[in-house]
Amino acid sequence: MHYIKNGLLFSNINSSLPADDVVRRLETALSIALLHFPPLAGCFVSEIAYDDEGQPAGMHVFVVCGDRGAEFTRAVAKHITVADVLSPSHDETSFVEAFFPLNGVVNYDGRSLPLLAVQFTELADGFFLACSFNHAVGDGAAYWHFFNAWAEIARNAGAGGLSRPPVHDRWFIDGRENTPLKLPYSHPDEFIERFAPTVLCHEKVFHFSQESIALLKAKANRECGTDSISSFQSISSLVWRSITRARDLPPQQKTICSMAIDNRQRLRPPLSPDYFGNSVDIIEATATAGELLARGLGWGAWLIHQAVAEHTDKAVKEAMTAWMAGPAMYKLSGHDMCDVKMGSSPRFDFYSCDFGWGKPAAVRSGRANRYEGKCDEEFTRAVCRPPELEIN
Repeated sequence: MHYIKNGLLFSNINSSLPADDVVRRLETALSIALLHFPPLAGCFVSEIAYDDEGQPAGMHVFVVCGDRGAEFTRAVAKHITVADVLSPSHDETSFVEAFFPLNGVVNYDGRSLPLLAVQFTELADGFFLACSFNHAVGDGAAYWHFFNAWAEIARNAGAGGLSRPPVHDRWFIDGRENTPLKLPYSHPDEFIERFAPTVLCHEKVFHFSQESIALLKAKANRECGTDSISSFQSISSLVWRSITRARDLPPQQKTICSMAIDNRQRLRPPLSPDYFGNSVDIIEATATAGELLARGLGWGAWLIHQAVAEHTDKAVKEAMTAWMAGPAMYKLSGHDMCDVKMGSSPRFDFYSCDFGWGKPAAVRSGRANRYEGKCDEEFTRAVCRPPELEIN
């Protein structure tokens, strides 16, 4: 997989605050933050494991913490305004991708490249702060935990401790603590994939107002005679059905709506919400194109709701046990062109990232882990507008 790439747009910058001062504050706070998040200042090391006869028998990959440091880049794009970034009329890939460092790299490149790279881009009337974060080190929840911790340190000028220090203790399936995972490969070429998606005609941001979301949720629950369907499930059903309709799939064609789901609070006992690492799975709702479009918004949302409800402690541990018995790499090229994937989460705490000059105007993601049918679902708080949902 590619690095996680998300960034924040800041528009409410005091004109008396020079960009040089902003950069110095960010760099100083980042150095302190890395003391709390040492894996992000480290690098990957891979070792071939050998059997008793000296033949390659697999591979171990681990992180050497604090061994390299993170990368900080300053860029200038004075021809781009905050309004340009917020405008739904432009092609999202036209310039936003340039706001992110380490484009095109995969997680395993963390052997020679930094596990965390930051880019500060100065705009005509604001700036964009982006991170490229190795996905093998942490998931989306870990990413935004780090981003908020960095902002807290900058906001407090380094004084005091973190309100949410990360938990670095590793979680293992019972009885497997002393059994390092051995990948069934003897050379990186056996599992490294440089996935380059088909060039998309357009990549757009769609805004849904709070009122629209409330109406969709009420409609989905009313159609199913329940009050259990969430806003996220209702929006996901809408997107799944809309994309399926636009693809004009045959009625009997199978289509899947998959999404990333956090395991921290589903495990028993639950993990700390501050667990730093990867604790995430993929769940799926499946239907034929014909029944998905014929049965309505609520029916699709209920399928998604059931997939979420069935993802219990037992399901998580069974899936992890099976994967450890036969480890395999997830490949982006394995997606089906009839499916939809919902990424990111409206639960992520984007808008608490106040570095001392106010909260961000919007969040944007880079073109990583993208392919036809991939959607990122995020809450935005655009300038002078109430909170809305954005789907990229």
